[in-house]
Amino acid sequence: MLAHLSRWLQRESLDPAEFGAEGIAAFAVARRDGGYRRWRTVESLRLMLDYLRGHGALPAEEPRMVGPVDEVLERYRLWLRRERRLGEQTVGLRLLWARKFLLAQVVDGSLGLDRLDPDAVTGFVLHMSWRYSTGSMKTATSGLRSLLRFLFVAGDVNRDLPSVVPSVAGWRLSALPVGADDEAVAALLACCDRATAVGRRDLAVLLLMARLGLRAVELARLRLDDVDWRGGELVVRGKGGRVDWMPLPHDVGAALADYLRHGRRPSRLREVFLRTTGPDAPMTRQSIVMVPRRVSQRAGIPVVGAHQLRHRAACRVLADGGSLAEVAELLRHNDLATTAIYAKVDLAALAAVVRPWPAEGDDDRAA
Repeated sequence: MLAHLSRWLQRESLDPAEFGAEGIAAFAVARRDGGYRRWRTVESLRLMLDYLRGHGALPAEEPRMVGPVDEVLERYRLWLRRERRLGEQTVGLRLLWARKFLLAQVVDGSLGLDRLDPDAVTGFVLHMSWRYSTGSMKTATSGLRSLLRFLFVAGDVNRDLPSVVPSVAGWRLSALPVGADDEAVAALLACCDRATAVGRRDLAVLLLMARLGLRAVELARLRLDDVDWRGGELVVRGKGGRVDWMPLPHDVGAALADYLRHGRRPSRLREVFLRTTGPDAPMTRQSIVMVPRRVSQRAGIPVVGAHQLRHRAACRVLADGGSLAEVAELLRHNDLATTAIYAKVDLAALAAVVRPWPAEGDDDRAA
């Protein structure tokens, strides 16, 4: 990408010292038009741009004009983080849909929240439903209810409007949780080259996901101080500010210690999992999500997602005779209703209570 940027600046006869917002947007368009599949938007280029700005190769980022929508979104963001204690990814999704809704309410440059009524809310949802899938609309309506609740609490609107947001047709807990099978997990672990730093790191990540059911964001938040080596425990900082102590199995601890001793780059950072290339920085949630996907490709097996390893940990508890309460404890669910979906994974037990489908001709005999 840096080589492409250099060629593009030379072709356009542009001085890097004058490479501002318009030039960045034009470069992103050039990558899309050139058929590139990665780093095709301004936001995806931010890491490279911040690096170049830090070394003085590019001018500082131009201050962005703050409008009425941005002011509301900033207050909403602080409310989500401080009052609701939501995670970074959830906050980002809520802000994405909040921006779409607020921009739809701007008339002649004025936000006009005092004009907000049920018709505006339902009209926005119906308009979005023509463009987005059922899953996306569930996220949209959930985020819209959250925004309207905030606007009412903050006094921006004088009506409590969350109840007027239409519900999206769908059935909760309708699908079976899909977990990775034992053969796939064994193939993933065997494909990690323990002679390399990346292989040691990937092995520790996969074991923490498959054995303890940790989420990617929880691995990204894991710090060196969170591991109690003598006690064989580690602190897990989960969703909603929840903090739990979990046992550290011997094989998981051995893989983690091997990575810390021989695979982790020297750093002053306290996060456990760091990037192996580029600037010294911790792995993000998204980079950890990609670990089982990349290893799946190297192993030559169908892609195993991070959440499938979490499902696998829960299914192993049930297969070993554990209860749903134990699954909820392992997965750190606040509500047992969330764990109820795992009641359907024991298909053999469910088959015993399901009436067999009548064979051809049985209906005639019963009549």
